[in-house]
Amino acid sequence: MTRRTLVVLAAAALVAGLSSGTALANHKPPHGKHGTPSMSVFATGFNNPRGLTFGPDRNLYVAEGGLGGNHNSASDPCPQAHGAAAPYFGSTNDPVLGGRISKVDEHGTVSTVVDKLPSSQTSAALGSLVSGVSSVAFVGHTLYGLLAGAGCSHGVPTVPNGVFRVGPGNSWTLIANLSAFQAANPVAQPDDEDFEPDGTWFSMTAFGRALYPMDSNHGELDRVSTSGQINRVIDISAQVGHVVPTAITFNGKGRGNGHGKHRGWMHHGHGGHPKFYIGNLGVFGPEDGTAPNESIWTLAGKKLHLHATGLEQILGLAFLHGKLYALESSTTPGGPTPGTGAIVRVGDHGKLTTIVSGLVFPTGMTAGPDGALYVSEQGFGFPAGQGRVVRVSVG
Repeated sequence: MTRRTLVVLAAAALVAGLSSGTALANHKPPHGKHGTPSMSVFATGFNNPRGLTFGPDRNLYVAEGGLGGNHNSASDPCPQAHGAAAPYFGSTNDPVLGGRISKVDEHGTVSTVVDKLPSSQTSAALGSLVSGVSSVAFVGHTLYGLLAGAGCSHGVPTVPNGVFRVGPGNSWTLIANLSAFQAANPVAQPDDEDFEPDGTWFSMTAFGRALYPMDSNHGELDRVSTSGQINRVIDISAQVGHVVPTAITFNGKGRGNGHGKHRGWMHHGHGGHPKFYIGNLGVFGPEDGTAPNESIWTLAGKKLHLHATGLEQILGLAFLHGKLYALESSTTPGGPTPGTGAIVRVGDHGKLTTIVSGLVFPTGMTAGPDGALYVSEQGFGFPAGQGRVVRVSVG
């Protein structure tokens, strides 16, 4: 059985459709169920957009994977990714191919915060799928990013995957080497057929004075202090196996990281104990079955508890007005299908209500200070500049 994590998201037929322009040409604006909620394109021009967050300045910050690279990982003396994903092709300090973080103001105007960040892509056999900067988060007024496309196994031998701090003047500093931490602290149940030596770090949230990056491939959640100290929060693989955890948020109760108290959007404070919510992408292949089978767990302390099930290919979680929303990248079991992404409201006792459908490969979601959800879309397999952010008013 072939197990594939997020970095190898698309099947060959899907990539062929995107590269020919068919999926993009036929894409219609996403729509809400029964005519609601309202939706609009908020900003465009992104290269493989992923995670996004609002800052204390009320601007939106978007992580971008970039456009890959041309340095072959097989030429480096380090362990390679297992399966058909290798060899990777990476870039470092490249102004065209590199990953970046962009800022979007309230009018949808996009500007670059930092660029020339590492970016890499899988082998052509798996669609040359790109990873770079995968997530962004604030601690106070300082912006941090998560590198997912770096590391020797990804064709970026001089920069590891990790958490970095964004400084002034297009500068950045790596504060936590997650590649080295994983090598020294292996999880209990890594998947040998799908193993990425440098991990596939897809999501990160912040709470108090710390950052919480999560790796989809090894299956772990870690805590990174602003000084760069790394500690394992939970080995997800030890409790639920290779489920490919991709989305994380917390319930907003108590005191958490944030920049203003508004409708449960963000919160002041530097302490408290969050109740994390974790969603998973799942694996593609025969084991995926024919029905929705991905889940959301809560994490309080060291134990995962099932919160909701029956979802598909979760890539984002967010709380808005006290309600939990899940982003499904595709609602077709067995593999990703363009135009089938959706936003689902997760109600009491795990009741699921689809509020938006028709999204094309959405890859991240956050709640805004205006009471709307913001979703990065067209985030896998599209040409340069084709990624965008959609605004969803849930009513």
